[in-house]
Amino acid sequence: MDQTNKTSVTNKNPKTLFDPTPFAFSHATSAEGKGQYVFISGQSGGEDLKHSLSEDFRTQVKYSLKNLETVLAEYGAGVAEVLKITILIVDHDQEKLKIWTEEMHNTWKKNTFPASTLIPVPKLALDHMLIEVDAIAFIKK
Repeated sequence: MDQTNKTSVTNKNPKTLFDPTPFAFSHATSAEGKGQYVFISGQSGGEDLKHSLSEDFRTQVKYSLKNLETVLAEYGAGVAEVLKITILIVDHDQEKLKIWTEEMHNTWKKNTFPASTLIPVPKLALDHMLIEVDAIAFIKK
């Protein structure tokens, strides 16, 4: 990727607040300069063009993040350009949070996480969907 298109993203984790990086998010992110905001609709854990959904939560998490990366790539961007994500998890519990956090660390390898909100929900748009992730990214011009 052309380095001139890289986003100048700043992550802020005030020292007077707890360190959120072990939990795979930042308290705030911002972008500077001229650029383009990209609003990405909720990405599920659908594995193919038929939107096949595994019954395994971790598998759906991996595919939701992979699908997010696929959309970002359409703009010549990657996860480093994501400023904010919202995660919807069906029947959220501590085990699902652990899996989500592990997969975030696998995807955001430099631990510069976006601002994040996780919302437990009883159900999503389609039967068998266990997770949905939407995002806001900023791509510097």
